[in-house]
Amino acid sequence: MSTAYESRLSMGRQSLQMGRQSLQPSAADTLPNIDFGFDDLRDRMAKFTAKFNTFIEEGRKRVLDERNRFHMEVAEIQEDQRMKKKDIEILQLKTNTHQTTIAKEEAETREMHAAIATLTAQRDKQARTRDALKEQIATTQQEIEARQAAQRAHAAQLEAQARFNVPELDFWMTNLCLTIEGAGHDDRLKFVYTHVDERDWAREAWFELSTSSRDYDIRHCRPKLEKEKVERVLERVNETRELSALLKGMRELFVEAMKA
Repeated sequence: MSTAYESRLSMGRQSLQMGRQSLQPSAADTLPNIDFGFDDLRDRMAKFTAKFNTFIEEGRKRVLDERNRFHMEVAEIQEDQRMKKKDIEILQLKTNTHQTTIAKEEAETREMHAAIATLTAQRDKQARTRDALKEQIATTQQEIEARQAAQRAHAAQLEAQARFNVPELDFWMTNLCLTIEGAGHDDRLKFVYTHVDERDWAREAWFELSTSSRDYDIRHCRPKLEKEKVERVLERVNETRELSALLKGMRELFVEAMKA
């Protein structure tokens, strides 16, 4: 413990001596003042730094401009190459189309020559067929004249029969309460009945008769009738060819349908 105290005491003495020495003027303070030009040097360094920075900035700007111009020139070159490539493709397409057209025309030419040869052969064949048809026409004309004569005779016979049919038709129209109308077609007639319904004598029933073929055919009727019954009436009429059987048979079917 005494040793520590002595150490602190020694250190205190030393610091006191150093404080006394610091109060005395130093040798550097006694030296003359010398101007080394640090301020001028500092100004010149600042100016140099400013010029250097300006140079660097201008150089950077110039490099950027040249790089941008280079990129623009490269882009223009690439665009020019792309357009030239496109032009080449268009020319190639036109060339291919032209070649295809030439090949197609050559094929059409061959087809036309073949068609001409075929038509020539057909013309010769048709000429032979024409001569044969002329002979058949002459023969057919004779047959037609013979048939026309037979038809005129048959028509005369039908006309004579019609003189008897008209009074008979008037008779059935009166007794069956029947009227005959057009059905909107040249080959159809509409037969309209009244007095078929005991509850309403004015109620109408009708059917359309088709005469487009040899056998009679009923296309429509009101009210609806059973198909089998209508077909039985038609079968009997087509066998006998008597219209009165049709008129009476259809009226009976309508009366039966009204009672049902």
